[in-house]
Amino acid sequence: MPDPQTGQPPAPNIEAAAHLIDILALLEQKTRGNLTAEERSVLDQVLYELRLRYLEAKKPQSRIIQP
Repeated sequence: MPDPQTGQPPAPNIEAAAHLIDILALLEQKTRGNLTAEERSVLDQVLYELRLRYLEAKKPQSRIIQP
């Protein structure tokens, strides 16, 4: 969500993202066997997507080298 003053999105908070992923992974572990198939699927999809986005956010910006 963009900052109302600048109109720019804030920089990603990598530490908070990692913490959230850890919490959801713990939730997945603790609820294993107690979720419906749909709930399990949603949780798996959310964790997968968050992990991918986390890895993308951690990558250093690649530079395009002009010949």
